[in-house]
Amino acid sequence: MSLMSRLKEQDAVTQEDKPYQVLSETPGKFQEPVLAIHREVIKEMGADLNPGRNDEQAGQIEQEVRQVAESHLERLDRYFTKVEREQIIRQVMDEVVGYGPITPLLKDETVSEVMVNGPGQVFVERRGKLELTAVTFRNNDHLYNIIERIIAPLGRRIDESVPMVDGRLPDGSRVNAIIPPLALNGCILTIRKFSSQLLKIEDLIRNGTLTLPMAKFLEGCVKGRLNIVVSGGTGAGKTSTLNIISAFIPHDERIITIEDSAELDLNQDHVITLETRPANIDQRGEISIRDLVRNSLRMRPDRLVVGEVRGGEALDMLQAMNTGHDGSLTTGHSNSPRDMISRLETMVLMAGIDFPIRAIREQISSAVDLIVHQSRLQDGSRKITHITEVLGMEGDIITLQDVFIFDKRGLDERGKVKGIHRATGLKPRCIDKLVAMGIHIPDEYFRPEREGL
Repeated sequence: MSLMSRLKEQDAVTQEDKPYQVLSETPGKFQEPVLAIHREVIKEMGADLNPGRNDEQAGQIEQEVRQVAESHLERLDRYFTKVEREQIIRQVMDEVVGYGPITPLLKDETVSEVMVNGPGQVFVERRGKLELTAVTFRNNDHLYNIIERIIAPLGRRIDESVPMVDGRLPDGSRVNAIIPPLALNGCILTIRKFSSQLLKIEDLIRNGTLTLPMAKFLEGCVKGRLNIVVSGGTGAGKTSTLNIISAFIPHDERIITIEDSAELDLNQDHVITLETRPANIDQRGEISIRDLVRNSLRMRPDRLVVGEVRGGEALDMLQAMNTGHDGSLTTGHSNSPRDMISRLETMVLMAGIDFPIRAIREQISSAVDLIVHQSRLQDGSRKITHITEVLGMEGDIITLQDVFIFDKRGLDERGKVKGIHRATGLKPRCIDKLVAMGIHIPDEYFRPEREGL
């Protein structure tokens, strides 16, 4: 038996026996044949088509790409195993109908974020921890072409005159790109993936993000039309928590959601989804969150759910909460519940209206009922570390009261955070309001001996 025959016999394993993520293990191994076949595909098919198409069109194009690639592989003066041939063909298809070398990462369900720091370095976030991958791009032009392909179907552009862009993929994933001369490492691409499996409150309890008493309390507060702010740092899971607690809103209410990039997915019957619009090429036509908040108040909402307040829209949101739109929900960046109050003060000042600081604090204290603070801890886990009630004003200070906290108790031998959720023992003042609305939460939920339940 010849050497070639023995090699082919050893290559009996099929592609199904290998995980798709095998491509990311040796991404640069077949760059030369992939580039050659890619050029051949473009020559024969006429254009490098964008990936924004329906399943039927994509399937047809993939079949055509496969035929051209297989034909060209037969003409190459080099032997490839069956698995290697399949890897090359898949990489070519990723170049033509996908998003290049990062396509396997975007298909990997364990990856929550993809961070491309120039052509030679790609990080991912898995289970809250950053990992360096072996994925690379050929050069900066290759990466730039992939960025253009991603944003072209979104009606956006990126070049030296517009070197930054935000967008949303068809599956809801958030995209941010920034290119030279602003980025000195080369083109930078960040994609925060939209989970295809939406979490429910039961998942948060199972994951240890919060406890059953905390979940029941939040459910009662949402149904009782308390105004809630979900706070936390970048990547803490604020939007996911907002989406989960928004599911407690009754189905007979009219809900308007407002976001920069639509990520919330509510299952109620009466949901209106609004999304901001960036300025066009002439730097005109921008529609901000503040514009949408103002307009939404004319749309007869029962509930306003704002994805994130980060500027002058905070003033409009607070005024809405104070003028009959009880039960509104939003998120904001902060390091603690107290810091969230300071951030709201700053954002109100960004509205350009010269309010006395006491007047701003009175607006905040009368509008916000509850702050739910979430953190991503050292081990990558996400915890709701505080559920804090806003009590009102004492002099010039807004007073807060922790109802539930996460009591952190160091790290174990595997580097996992040790700690428990527990009640502080202070009964929330809002309980009386909830009782008046027919919502009863057991007093035992607020006893400190109930820790960890």
